[in-house]
Amino acid sequence: MSSPHQNYIAGEWVSGPAEIENRNPSDLSDLIGHYAQAGNDQLDTALAAARQAQAEWAAYGLERKQAVLMAIGTEMMARAEELGTLLSREEGKPLAEGRGEVYRAGQFFTYYAAETLRQLGETADSVRADVEIDVRREPVGVVAVISPWNFPTATASWKIAPALAYGNAVLWKPANLTPASAVALTEIIARQDIPKGLFNLVMGAGRDVGQRLVESAEVDAISFTGSVPVGRGIASAAVQNFTRIQMEMGSKNALVVMEDADLDLAVTVALGGAFGGTGQKCTASSRLIVHDKIHDAFAERMIQGAEAMIVGHALAEGTQIGPVVSEAQLSENLSYVERGQSEGAELACGGARVERETKGYYMTPGIFLNTTNDMTINREEMFAPLAAIIKVGSYDEALHTVNDTNFGLTSGIVTKNLARATHFRRNARTGVVTVNLPTAGTDYHVPFGGRGDSSYGPREQGQTARDFYTIVKTAYISAGTPE
Repeated sequence: MSSPHQNYIAGEWVSGPAEIENRNPSDLSDLIGHYAQAGNDQLDTALAAARQAQAEWAAYGLERKQAVLMAIGTEMMARAEELGTLLSREEGKPLAEGRGEVYRAGQFFTYYAAETLRQLGETADSVRADVEIDVRREPVGVVAVISPWNFPTATASWKIAPALAYGNAVLWKPANLTPASAVALTEIIARQDIPKGLFNLVMGAGRDVGQRLVESAEVDAISFTGSVPVGRGIASAAVQNFTRIQMEMGSKNALVVMEDADLDLAVTVALGGAFGGTGQKCTASSRLIVHDKIHDAFAERMIQGAEAMIVGHALAEGTQIGPVVSEAQLSENLSYVERGQSEGAELACGGARVERETKGYYMTPGIFLNTTNDMTINREEMFAPLAAIIKVGSYDEALHTVNDTNFGLTSGIVTKNLARATHFRRNARTGVVTVNLPTAGTDYHVPFGGRGDSSYGPREQGQTARDFYTIVKTAYISAGTPE
């Protein structure tokens, strides 16, 4: 057996007290590797090193920091095929999506490389005579990044890149289901001109490494993406130290299809939004709210489209839906299928485990009909290739249904009516709204986040990220009278 892949702590690659096995969900006979788990003493070492390195990094010149982030991003984009293949191999998304994710992750770093040179402050005159005011932003300090498995490289990158750009140190705890992508990104970062200890990879279970990290008084800020229950636990732990937190959690996104919609466009948008990434996206369109005048035609076309989608090995040519990430996730998905049927929903297609040439966690995309918004499948995030169609009789009923949820990440509408589109943009209670586009898919240079149970704290991405990764300092200066 080859040596396990190690954690990166205080500038050194180190083994841990335990290790986990990482297998390909497309082919369970494919062992990707063994990955070390960090111990408590190693976490303490990383925190101490990060504190010291952060002060050194903050003193680096702007162009020196910019060069570091640019080099990371450029290498990631250049190696998108290689690293995307690794990502797809361990997470299960089709290769085109894996490749695209890595390339986009590289763009986050190059974007924030440019942002290092745009850290402009403000000046003002005081209400007091001969007093000037200087307002600037300073690094928060040591940031804990806790990232999910569904976008193991992109989500981590849109947190790590701004954290470094604004002068902070990072401790990164990736999801244990996708450690290979974490090690690959860390190897790139570790080669750069940064102080030892500025960036640390601490792999481990959330209940162990993650919990100790969020409870630490040595952490100044926590950026988390994951489930609502875990987010609530992090918030409870963080408040004990008044650690600032930024959290992106669950969702139950809705796509409205009005009677005037272009049917071809509506089906294309819904299929991509619901089943892209095997439905394992926080922005997935799991609720399809359809006007009754177009409902039957839309449902028929959706079923045809879902049944035609190719489910297969993530690296196989032509695959549109790869396996789900794990046995546990597959079991949970199938339990939602049973729950939907038990509550009266009709499973019109898919929603079943299937076999392929290689043993893996394969599942066909499923569509529920005759559902109501109070059913469990329309209230809880399923994180599965499952979508439920809800029939409505008017635009007002559609908008009410969209907003009738504890979540509020993304929502969309397919319509040719400008007035409806404008009203929807203003009145859908979600952080992201799309018109004639899937609810999944966002740009890196603008804010991202939701409302309700979906998000807590400052927005991610774009220039808005600085609100979380920096602290504002106001200085008053009385220079006196020149002699």
